Amino acid sequence: MKHVLKGLVAATAMASVLATSGFAADEPKRGGTLITVLGSNVRNLNSAVQSGIVTGFPGAQLFASPLRYDEDWTPQPYLAKSWSVSEDGLKVTLNLVEGATFHDGHPITSSDVKFSVKVIQENHPFKAMFAPVESVDTPDEHTAVLNLSQPHPALMLAMSGQLMSIIPEHIYGDGQNPKSHPRNNVDVVGSGPFKLVEFKNGEHVILERYDGFFMEGRPYLDKIVMRIIVDPSARAIALENGEVHISAFESQPQIINRLKKVDSLTVTSEGYGAIGPLDWLAMNAGSDGPTGNVKVRQAIAYAVDKNFIHNAIMQGTVTDAKTGIHPDSPFYEPDVEAYELDLDKANALLDEAGFAKGDDGMRFGLTIDFGWPSAKPHVEYVKAALKKVGINVTVRASADFPTWAKRMGTMDFDLSWDAVFNWGDPVIGVHRTYVSSNIGKGVWSNTQGYSNARVDELLEMAGKENDPEKRKALYSEFQKIVAAEVPIYFANTLPYHTVYSDKVGNPPLGIWATSSPIDLMYLKD
Repeated sequence: MKHVLKGLVAATAMASVLATSGFAADEPKRGGTLITVLGSNVRNLNSAVQSGIVTGFPGAQLFASPLRYDEDWTPQPYLAKSWSVSEDGLKVTLNLVEGATFHDGHPITSSDVKFSVKVIQENHPFKAMFAPVESVDTPDEHTAVLNLSQPHPALMLAMSGQLMSIIPEHIYGDGQNPKSHPRNNVDVVGSGPFKLVEFKNGEHVILERYDGFFMEGRPYLDKIVMRIIVDPSARAIALENGEVHISAFESQPQIINRLKKVDSLTVTSEGYGAIGPLDWLAMNAGSDGPTGNVKVRQAIAYAVDKNFIHNAIMQGTVTDAKTGIHPDSPFYEPDVEAYELDLDKANALLDEAGFAKGDDGMRFGLTIDFGWPSAKPHVEYVKAALKKVGINVTVRASADFPTWAKRMGTMDFDLSWDAVFNWGDPVIGVHRTYVSSNIGKGVWSNTQGYSNARVDELLEMAGKENDPEKRKALYSEFQKIVAAEVPIYFANTLPYHTVYSDKVGNPPLGIWATSSPIDLMYLKD
């Protein structure tokens, strides 16, 4: 069985040879320039203060994290060569690699780890990641001890990928705001396998090998050119004609299926488990209107045909998702109410809820929102599906993403098609959607107004439980309750795919996709 926290409760973690994420066992070649892409412009290269997959790709190359993960969700050494957790779970000790340096030659020390934790706590949008970390002790240059207010199993995943970038105190400790620091995008001094050559927004991010990287012989590539190509069709053409070697997070079904037909390309959905991207229909459970009634929400779920969404709209590029935890997570519980299409059940529930059909066959009206163009087919389908059971749905388009986000954040909606990421551990990306203390705190908070005391209790316990099996049981009960009360109708995983040329060796197919270091990727002859 996969365990997110394998090794957490053990006294000492591995100090062995690094097992990397999803890498094939073929003979690597050193050198060459990898041409890849970013699907949108980049606001910030400093992943200690900025979330998101576009920052994550360059950020994970420029900055090292203490840990990295293999494809089985097992933590592996990286900047921390080993670690230990106290018996009470309140101290996590990181033993840093000796001789590691930043790109300007300054040594990476425990003081930089302490500084990075503080910057992340104060500036990163995912506040839950390091919330229990009260202080960091630095008994020597290569030892950092994180002192916790409570056991915090999510900490291990939070110390990997793009979530815990180790940044230099001697650069960012100058009193300037880390979010807007002038060295975030120019003359970046990182700790990772590649260093910045040039960043031109709208054009490219260019990185080159850092020869002083602390892992001997790494990275294999000489250079990475990340072309910024916003148009998916243009990215597809570049992949087809060999201009681009690899692209991650491709999500348009028509293009994915088109690229699968190209002999020189591999197209795979592997590698996104920790990103945990999900599509769902959000319902305003806190409303005084119809969606505040659990029977109405259940009826809506029974009236929507997942098979149509998966096969007609998404063209077979997605997998089913029955809960708010991604199916690739070891905490996913598949044994919940799945709401297979059943119009008779839907009509019966609406009758029981007291919403009889009028002379026109309609029971009541609702609005449905969406925040990006690719969601329009979904909301149009939901409108047609709910009409069959007497719910008159009006599609409400937003002028732009901020308008939609404001509506969600202030709970000014009935229904909305949404996409949300798990971000590794449920504490980081799942709890925020369901705990009652987070109702209406902005977009991607508990915008459904959902409140259940037992769910609050389960999530609080799961967030402190270091035993993986006990944690799994807590999350299982949580998922069953939410499935029964349906504040959200879970549709599917997002169709993220990685597309790479047959010239690419060791593509990033672990749990973090390209939000992980690609120091072992290489170009074949």
